[in-house]
Amino acid sequence: MAKKKTIITAAVTGAWPKKENNPNVPMTPAEIADDVYACWQAGAAVAHLHMRDDEGNGTMDHNKFRETVELLHSKYPDCDIILNLTTSGDLNATDETRVEHVKELKPEMASFDCGSMNWMHSGLFINSPKFLTDCGLLFQETNTKPEIEAFDPGMIANAAYYLKKGVLKAPLHFQFCMGCANGIPGSTKNLVFMKETMDQLCPGSTWSCFGVGHSAMEMLYAAVAMGGNVRVGMEDNVMYSKGVLAESNAQFVERAKRVIEEYGNEVATPDEAREILSLK
Repeated sequence: MAKKKTIITAAVTGAWPKKENNPNVPMTPAEIADDVYACWQAGAAVAHLHMRDDEGNGTMDHNKFRETVELLHSKYPDCDIILNLTTSGDLNATDETRVEHVKELKPEMASFDCGSMNWMHSGLFINSPKFLTDCGLLFQETNTKPEIEAFDPGMIANAAYYLKKGVLKAPLHFQFCMGCANGIPGSTKNLVFMKETMDQLCPGSTWSCFGVGHSAMEMLYAAVAMGGNVRVGMEDNVMYSKGVLAESNAQFVERAKRVIEEYGNEVATPDEAREILSLK
């Protein structure tokens, strides 16, 4: 019997951690491109990308996305990693600037945050019905696979609604975001509930998950045991272990690969991930 293939996504930057949180967080387009390549070499099939402005803050500047993607492709032409570009890297961005880079670059994947919520006790993360509808239809035009980020079970129900309306197309792919402030806490029990909700409302979907901070390891192990895929990286956790800063994003990928292989699975290559995710 063939071993199950498990996809590793590397979320290398995010919109929050800065050099003072961990000096190894990549911030510039050149640093991000180099980091993505290292993660690909370590076994990541997907890279989830955020951009930073010149002050290190999260930005949706399409020029930063273009520069990073062009650097990656020109400097590392052998790298066939799937690029998954965020649409939610700045709470102050407009609906238009959040998708400008998708229109221009037509990435294989991009995030689709399927609902609104309070964010980190400091602001509002707004994903209005109009934005989600426009975003889903745009993704169909650009042949971009939505990565449906679900921070609570209600967002899975939202995805089922947009699937019914034709804004999303099956098979769906979910990223369960576990342990984020104001989202569902990161525990195995809650992950089981999220997967069961997905199976009921959106049967036939694929899924991945990550845990923020102290829930990262539990979510890694639980996702592999439950047959899902995994996301790791400094967007979600700058600590490799308690009291120990991560040396690199590749270090997280290498650990995820060990866990997957120790469990008896194999790490999916980018092309195998494309087949699993039904990418065009």
